Amino acid sequence: MAYDYSRFLRNEKLPHIWCPGCTYGIVLKSFIRAIDSLGWDKNDIVVTSGIGCCSRLPGYVDFNTLHTTHGRSIAFATGVKIANPKLKVIALGGDGDMTAIGGNHFIHACRRNIDITVLVFNNNIYGMTGAQYSPTTPKGAWATTAPYGMPENNFDIVNLAIGSGASFVARSTAYHATHCEKMIKEALLHKGLSVVEIINACPTGFGRKNKFKSPTSMLLWMKDKAVQKAKAEKMSPEELSDKFVIGVLHKEEKPEFIESYDATVGLNKGE
Repeated sequence: MAYDYSRFLRNEKLPHIWCPGCTYGIVLKSFIRAIDSLGWDKNDIVVTSGIGCCSRLPGYVDFNTLHTTHGRSIAFATGVKIANPKLKVIALGGDGDMTAIGGNHFIHACRRNIDITVLVFNNNIYGMTGAQYSPTTPKGAWATTAPYGMPENNFDIVNLAIGSGASFVARSTAYHATHCEKMIKEALLHKGLSVVEIINACPTGFGRKNKFKSPTSMLLWMKDKAVQKAKAEKMSPEELSDKFVIGVLHKEEKPEFIESYDATVGLNKGE
């Protein structure tokens, strides 16, 4: 029996606006299945986004949603969570939205360890606005604003999140759809700031500029380059040099921001 995604969609908003071959539809399905498996009430879920291709996703899902300004997904999510800590708050954004204009919000949310799940859709490009390079565009890769190759070093989102204090950090890809669902579910269940970097494909922007022959070739690239964490632990640095690791890469229990904030407010009141 086919899975019924329509229960979680605003079907009147379909068809979606993503380009043919874009992998965001795959991740949308992984996202829906992860939430469905938890049995959460849709009225208890809030999804926020900024500006960009993946930031259109909240318009398609039948939850409480906020489509906000560029780079401010986490800022709005923080406000929602502080106002009503019982809500399940999820902030979405692309690599540009989260690590460029929204980078300050990203690192400080990690530092605070507020109980929000952050999903970063990383396709290594500004897909919606003209295929300009982003903070995650690999050095040497091509973009409309890097016609001779990207001259800058790129962010590693996982290491950025861990270094900034996030208590749960994972990575998956659009190719590994079931694995992606599992990573999102684990992130949603974690108490504290959880980050899942999801490697995606933009065939229209990044793929065309970087000589990928088809959307399929970009998915097969993910398959070839991704290494499960357990396997990676047995590989040498040389063997991992052109690969990336997927799985839960960091997890720890530490004080969550809202609980710490409430305790401080109570202390200041003499309670």
